[in-house]
Amino acid sequence: MAARRITQETFDAAVRENIREFEMGPEDAVAEAVEQFESQGVDLSNIVKTAPKVATDGSQEPKHDVLQALDALQESVASARPQEVLAHLARFCEQCQRHKGCRFLAAQHGAYSVLLAAWQLAAVGNQDLLLLALDALSALTDGQPDLLDAQGRRLLVATLARHADTAELTCSGLRCVRHACLRHERNRQDLVRDGVLPLLTGAITRHGRHADVVREACCALRIMTFDDDIRVPFGHAHAHAKMIVQENKGLWVLIEAARAFPDNPGVLGELCGALSRLAVRNEFCQEMVDLGGLDVLLGPLADGADHQDLVKQALSALRAIAGNDDVKDAIVRAGGTEAIVGAMTRHLASPQVCEQSCAALGALALRKPENSRVIVEGGGALAALQAMEAHPREAGVQKQACMLIRNLVARSQAFSQPLLELGAEALIAQARAAHPDCEDVAKAALRDLGCRVELRELWTGQKGDLAP
Repeated sequence: MAARRITQETFDAAVRENIREFEMGPEDAVAEAVEQFESQGVDLSNIVKTAPKVATDGSQEPKHDVLQALDALQESVASARPQEVLAHLARFCEQCQRHKGCRFLAAQHGAYSVLLAAWQLAAVGNQDLLLLALDALSALTDGQPDLLDAQGRRLLVATLARHADTAELTCSGLRCVRHACLRHERNRQDLVRDGVLPLLTGAITRHGRHADVVREACCALRIMTFDDDIRVPFGHAHAHAKMIVQENKGLWVLIEAARAFPDNPGVLGELCGALSRLAVRNEFCQEMVDLGGLDVLLGPLADGADHQDLVKQALSALRAIAGNDDVKDAIVRAGGTEAIVGAMTRHLASPQVCEQSCAALGALALRKPENSRVIVEGGGALAALQAMEAHPREAGVQKQACMLIRNLVARSQAFSQPLLELGAEALIAQARAAHPDCEDVAKAALRDLGCRVELRELWTGQKGDLAP
């Protein structure tokens, strides 16, 4: 059941009632209103949870700070006073960055059109004003990608192209792209059609040593390959990934950029994350290896030992490119098995790292008996069972560990007894009982281990056998 929602006006009315009728102070009145609505199951995530304030000159009804900032901005834009616009943009941007409710309230009162007018005013050559306009638009569209319209998309692409050599403007524009495309398939497709992809890869090439630009560009590229908009039946994630690689040399751009940030886990994590989203075809996986991508992905497993997010992203990318059978062997030859097992052992307390480690090892073992031998002898099976013991409530860990065990023994029955002696059967049975998502893979693992398992035939294909 969807949570109930109320308008900002309804919430403010309740706050005013608490102040007038019950003589509460503003903070107590807001806290009481929050408690009242939340007890009724109301979602207040889009609500500004402060009391409206009277303007400093006392000339208007009480308004929230973000609306007062918006009114002042609108007046200065209408009067075409750039210096005043600068000051009011900064104040408005600060308000929007405080809370989702502030952004939502501002959007309801026409903030997007005001920012668009400020943006156009800045286009005459005022870079300081343009930067603040982009920052404010980025803040406003965070969580509200529907606000961006065709005019805004054209302005955004034109601004990125015109100011490609300016790192700060590029970074702010890339952040706008990211916010506009997250969970919004139409904006992704329209921006790609308008030519944003070469601007994203070009930003990395041009500003290859500017950490913020590279991080934002990688994040935007990754989001271009998402299929996360539930409002559309299917997206263009695969097509966008192909365009990034084939038309914009995306793999080369990302791998070269990674060489400039050996000691920056945040940027390396974004680069690894972007690479993992581009491994959508067999030849792309091989190309990544040919370009030296294994050094980029395996290095963080040792050098980034204390940075779990970087380790997780590197493991995810290794898992993705291991879909290519030749790449599986290349990873193993490069010491990938030892690196993955080492990462899982060091980060055994992290369910995300354990899940990605098991998934990566499982991909390496699939249809590869020799790789399975290397994994078992290198302690991979033992580490996976330890991960199952450490995270019994994490369905992802349990499922990927079961898949790894199944892949290890499917074509190498000699490993079954050693795994059973390590307690694999009991752990798989526990995973099967605790997590419905593990049912099929757990039964497959037990079957290939030689354990007794009931395999029900749900339908024989003959008429009349289906239950009503």
